[in-house]
Amino acid sequence: MTNSPRHDPQQQFLDVVDRDEAHRRFHAVIDHRPLPGETVALDQALGRILSKDVVSGVDVPSFDRSNLDGYAVMAQDTHGASEEHPRRLNLRSEQIFTAIVPTFDLQPGEAAAIATGGMVPRGADAVVMVEHVDVEGNELLVRHALAAGRGIAFTGTDMTRGEIVLRQGQRLSSRETGVLAAIGAWQVEVHRQPRVAIISTGDEIIPPAHVMQPGLVYDSNAQILADSVREQGGVPIHMGIIKDVESDLESCLLKALDVADAVVLSGGSSKGVGDINYRVIARTLTPGVVAHGVALKPGKPICLACHHGTPVVVLPGFPTSAIFTFHEFVAPVIRRLSGATITPQAQVTARMATKVNSEIGRQEFVLVGLVPKNDRHDLVAYPMGQGSGSVTTFSRADGFTVIDRHQERIDSGAEVQVQLLGRDLTLADLVVIGSHCVRLDRILSEVQSRGITIKFMAVGSQAGISAAERGECDAAGIHLLDPATGLYNEPFVPPNLRFVQGYTRKQGLIFRKNDPRFAYPSAQLALQQLRNDRALRMVNRNAGSGTRVLIDQYLSGQEPAGYAVQVRSHQAVAAAVAQHRADWGIAIDWVVHSDELGFLPLQDEHFDFVVPHDRWERPAVQVFCELLTKYQSTE
Repeated sequence: MTNSPRHDPQQQFLDVVDRDEAHRRFHAVIDHRPLPGETVALDQALGRILSKDVVSGVDVPSFDRSNLDGYAVMAQDTHGASEEHPRRLNLRSEQIFTAIVPTFDLQPGEAAAIATGGMVPRGADAVVMVEHVDVEGNELLVRHALAAGRGIAFTGTDMTRGEIVLRQGQRLSSRETGVLAAIGAWQVEVHRQPRVAIISTGDEIIPPAHVMQPGLVYDSNAQILADSVREQGGVPIHMGIIKDVESDLESCLLKALDVADAVVLSGGSSKGVGDINYRVIARTLTPGVVAHGVALKPGKPICLACHHGTPVVVLPGFPTSAIFTFHEFVAPVIRRLSGATITPQAQVTARMATKVNSEIGRQEFVLVGLVPKNDRHDLVAYPMGQGSGSVTTFSRADGFTVIDRHQERIDSGAEVQVQLLGRDLTLADLVVIGSHCVRLDRILSEVQSRGITIKFMAVGSQAGISAAERGECDAAGIHLLDPATGLYNEPFVPPNLRFVQGYTRKQGLIFRKNDPRFAYPSAQLALQQLRNDRALRMVNRNAGSGTRVLIDQYLSGQEPAGYAVQVRSHQAVAAAVAQHRADWGIAIDWVVHSDELGFLPLQDEHFDFVVPHDRWERPAVQVFCELLTKYQSTE
């Protein structure tokens, strides 16, 4: 079998279905009954799902047990006791330690010393603590009256023989394994963990250990998916990377179906020329493909299939799309196979920080970062859209909100429901929103090393000031040039914010050293020529950033080739030039790491901060400012 012939692009996604219809088709053909039970040792049971109820075979405690160090007594003998008028009891010579079975019956008017956990002797119905008694010879002076049962855990108080103590479908945490140990269970019946085969596909995919070359991509999806499978209670089976050869893919797919309860393929989910997965599945599996193309964003190309009840899913190759569609379609199946109870993820209410446009006809998932507002009483959701190819976006997001397929946008300030990606939301101690800087990264890392949790969101200088004005952050990094005065930052600080001096960094022209077209003695002279040279392509910065203001000032209204291409960081500018996607750009000198790039200094730029007045005294802000002072004098 050879590679597939050229595919007609007109056949792409002619049968896109909505999310609910995709779920209906998928669950109609797959077998998602919980897998059979198996017996595992208690020390291997953490995180597993019980396949049957656990019935206690013993009483816990199994005897009447003292809860404290003191003296076993009859409660009626202590009635009327007080500090001024103690009751006197005869103190027996026997002392009851743990693991000792008393050989006597306590008589009226008597008391016996007993340790915490000791067996209460017959006749006693209370234990008085040592702090409420005095000993005089062979007499015990009780200065506190007791009710019957005080200081004693009676047999079966915690659990009784024959009681169901854990129920089928419970996930075993340390609390549940403690219960099992308390009733003497050294092994337990749990559902077998689903085995999920993971196949990475594509000629461009290489393992993380290999040396990167142009046009190739590290296989991050395999690791993300394997750990996602583990998080859902499954066992990942790595099947390796399969190139775009149909016979190889078919062989690997059949092997995966022999050993796994579900199969997940990463990449090749579209219907383009090089996408072979759906064709191999369509002709190899029974019933095969049940949905190919779902009205989701990200995740439209997902392919849902089945082979004799075993689910087979082809996830999109882009990381964010792959993760979203995994959690939408695959994760619930793994949980059901493992026997877990399907519970909805936790949600919180927030207000959207900015307007988010959407595409009518596709349900869109918008990843957001959550920050507290108004002294942590309200939440604000910042969209973190960097495209379905972003690996970091998902890792830094707190949750996502959904835009219905009939809705074209979410307005700024609109109330939204955010489904958390984790079980709980932990708000950061220090929220920094604004422009990004390499030195700021170092400062924040040192702040976090002091036990302060950080949330940083790069939104640009202007948006950072706006966030600080609205009380959505503790600090905002800014580098804005006022063309009228030539001053940085201070002219832009509103009265309700406090200006904090930061540090300077050098902005300049970045280009490839071996490019003779940049043989200029200065960046200023070079820009005079470059802004009119259509043969050279630039890479621009995003509107609202301080660097963009600087670029526009030097271009004097000209828009060289590449002007429309905007990136959000200095590192992205350097990467675009190094990879020949652009010939020049303006960025800070700190991102010039290799001998390949040249740098012509343009001017020093001030990177400063603003802090809301009502947040200035916060301990996390003070630590940040302390470290900022330290870094002002470092390179």
